[in-house]
Amino acid sequence: MSGGGRIWVTRTLPGAHATATRLSALGYEPVVRPLLEVRPIPDAFDGAPAPSAIACIALTSPNTVDAIRSGLAAYTHIPAYCVGDTTARAASDAGFSEVHSAAGDIQALAKLISSRMSSGLVFAPGAEQPAGDLPALLPNHEVVRLPVYSTVESEGTIPDALSAVMIHSPRAGATLAKRLSEKAAPMSVIAISDAAARPFAGLQGVCITVADHPDEEAMLRALGNSGLAV
Repeated sequence: MSGGGRIWVTRTLPGAHATATRLSALGYEPVVRPLLEVRPIPDAFDGAPAPSAIACIALTSPNTVDAIRSGLAAYTHIPAYCVGDTTARAASDAGFSEVHSAAGDIQALAKLISSRMSSGLVFAPGAEQPAGDLPALLPNHEVVRLPVYSTVESEGTIPDALSAVMIHSPRAGATLAKRLSEKAAPMSVIAISDAAARPFAGLQGVCITVADHPDEEAMLRALGNSGLAV
């Protein structure tokens, strides 16, 4: 290792392991300790619209694909619009034949759908507590949301001797900010977006760097620019 420092990977499994592999390749020492745990909602997909009624599926996280993979076979012929490249890869791996990536955040996803579809039902399976309001961003479309997984806070303490922590979602940011407010500790935070960074506002000792694009590539660039040279 080239001395890049210990980086706390807080994202949910299995994605955390992919992030850790990338950090190791860059010379950092990853510490995988997710802040949140994904729990599929039993039989949630039973409430999904019939495939014939759906114009497209909107996917905002690879966690959605993991949660409903067993029920997707009848839907993989429907165009899948994905918030970013990681989610798009998960959709392709799950068998979707037509996959589009917004390569951004939920606002970018809504713009992509609007530019490609003038009408039709948008089926949006996702988290019980979504990070954004897709129906509000698509006022001219019929959007059917379906909670298929929930996220709960994981047990565990904050790792010691950290150089930085990577925050991949607003929910993870809120979870860590709450813990830091209860236990004052200096922390360098690399956040995927302004929304993920917002919970840390006003916390003493927290240095926040926001990626210039809401994806992990930009987070890794931000980490490299934060003074933790490898």
